[in-house]
Amino acid sequence: MRQVIIQPDEMGGYVVECPSLPGCVSQGETIDEAIENIKKAITLYLEVLQEDGQPIPEDHLDRIMAVV
Repeated sequence: MRQVIIQPDEMGGYVVECPSLPGCVSQGETIDEAIENIKKAITLYLEVLQEDGQPIPEDHLDRIMAVV
């Protein structure tokens, strides 16, 4: 299980990233598409780490929401 951050893109659609996996970023025209794409990107990212014998980073991102 990984936490992701979804943000609207200036050019339309959405950008989504996985902070616990540096450089693991994807996008989609809709939120649902962006989520499906980041799932694929995370899977591939983890497969490459395993193939290269690298450790899999844990997801330690704490969420805090501030109302301003």
